[in-house]
Amino acid sequence: MQVRLEGALRKMAVDLEGSSARYRLRCGDNELPMNDLLGSRIKLRYLGEINCVHCGRKTKKSFNQGYCYPCFTKLAECDSCIVSPEKCHFHLGTCRDPAWGEQYCFQSHIVYLANSSGLKVGITRGTQVPTRWIDQGAVQALPILRVDSRYQSGLVEHLFKAEVADKTNWRRMLKNDVDVLDLRAERDRLLDAIAGPLAEVEREFGLQAIQRIDAEEVRIEYPVLNFPLKVSSFNLDKQPEVEGELQGIKGQYLILDGGVINLRKFTAYQVEFSTE
Repeated sequence: MQVRLEGALRKMAVDLEGSSARYRLRCGDNELPMNDLLGSRIKLRYLGEINCVHCGRKTKKSFNQGYCYPCFTKLAECDSCIVSPEKCHFHLGTCRDPAWGEQYCFQSHIVYLANSSGLKVGITRGTQVPTRWIDQGAVQALPILRVDSRYQSGLVEHLFKAEVADKTNWRRMLKNDVDVLDLRAERDRLLDAIAGPLAEVEREFGLQAIQRIDAEEVRIEYPVLNFPLKVSSFNLDKQPEVEGELQGIKGQYLILDGGVINLRKFTAYQVEFSTE
């Protein structure tokens, strides 16, 4: 199947069908199912232009995955509290965009455990389950708590971070160097470990603000023919043409026979995507 698309690159759209992750490449206004391209030779060519995902301004460098520098410095969705929600300053009256904060931060969030390169803790909006787990390349995930706001989820995540990692080792994730874990047992162990500090957060915000979830573990399988033994990554800024046989897709990475590329990193890059 020969395909040629051109436009601004965005992170791949994902769905979970049963336990199988399904991917769609998004390039401009086009979406292309990717699972069926396994084993095909593909090419990604950077056309030398980046347009901010918010204002459309041409920018020499992408900040925070697709923004120009002015938008990066003024938009609420680019503030440091998005990465570290326990640093939320909405209550101080200094939110960059209170209306945006009310819409996105003051809604139900999930605290979860996942296994992408080992045990990790994370948070996401309830509407981003299971998208967040697929984007991280998790093979297992388990929701453990539901909280009323992003700020509260950040406080709770911060407690867990004293006991467990909150980052993914992307090289181990792509090699599939991951042992199966008993996430329910890990949940119980960690909740016991932070019982005292968690009770203090509950007293501050009320028992209804933080609720335990007795959910089933989610298992995720990825479309991969061969996992790489050694991981080397392509960079469109240094190598504007990337091509090879598509060996797999995991997280937001395309796994080619000659290396991997994180498509999310190059959000807003104008590219040409083609297959042979």
